Amino acid sequence: MHLLVPFASALSEAGRHTVRDLSLPNLDRLLARLVPAERLGTDEYSLTPPHEAALAAARGWEGGAGALPFAAHAARGDGIEVLDLAWGLLTPVHWHVGRDEIVLADPQALQLDQSESRALFEAVRELFESEGFALAWGAPLRWYAAHESLAGLPTASLDRVIGRNVDRWLPEGREARLLRRLQNEVQMLLYSHPINEAREARGELAVNSFWVSGCGRWQGPGDEAVQVDERLRAPLLADDWAAWAEAWRALDAQSLASLAAAAERGAPAALTLAGERFAQRFENRAGSWWTKLGRRFKHPAPADVLETL
Repeated sequence: MHLLVPFASALSEAGRHTVRDLSLPNLDRLLARLVPAERLGTDEYSLTPPHEAALAAARGWEGGAGALPFAAHAARGDGIEVLDLAWGLLTPVHWHVGRDEIVLADPQALQLDQSESRALFEAVRELFESEGFALAWGAPLRWYAAHESLAGLPTASLDRVIGRNVDRWLPEGREARLLRRLQNEVQMLLYSHPINEAREARGELAVNSFWVSGCGRWQGPGDEAVQVDERLRAPLLADDWAAWAEAWRALDAQSLASLAAAAERGAPAALTLAGERFAQRFENRAGSWWTKLGRRFKHPAPADVLETL
């Protein structure tokens, strides 16, 4: 069993204080039995967040930062025939335009239903198809585009951009020029679309742009089964530290308790904790009885481990 926990830590002062106040007895049990293994990541500005890098590594995917085929993988999960095409995930989003910056709102806040999503998808389809893209609809917040220019295009994960200024995260380079132009054209088309006018009249956020991510060709899922527990994601991205702490306690009492019990039975067990900069994997390896006993009495505290991420 390999459990991957994204958003396990945060760099903000509020996040660090919250980590220090957490009581996580089952994570402590695991740190007493598992030993550090692979560590991935660089800093909080990489296009691929550590949890995605760890998942890609577990699947055996090849590709640089921002060029891992999460779109093709998701498209296949949505029943789309991906073939050997290069896919990108187009997420319909709301850009909040301020005086000094443009901030991307969490797409979940749109509460976009299927009928609205399909209508907006059909509205922008011709813009893409006229440039040689193939488009497919997967879900209200999952549109897909296939085009050779997406084969190795580095793009920022949506998890990097939510709540932040989009400028530093927009794709760059020659291969991105067509996509940036299409983004401008889509924004103009959506500005006065009847669905957006109706949404704004109801006090809802307009769908005024899209975000592209996860570009590349399909690669297999690999041999290692990974369980991803995403319950920490939404409260951290919303800076809701009370809810994040509560989600951590629930995670500790449930998923981590099950993994700790498996590790104590001697079953193969792995845990990857991912923050904004790094993902650290822990696993139960073969070792001397004395080494294992020593680790149970002297091992890093959960807060100390989380603060390194």
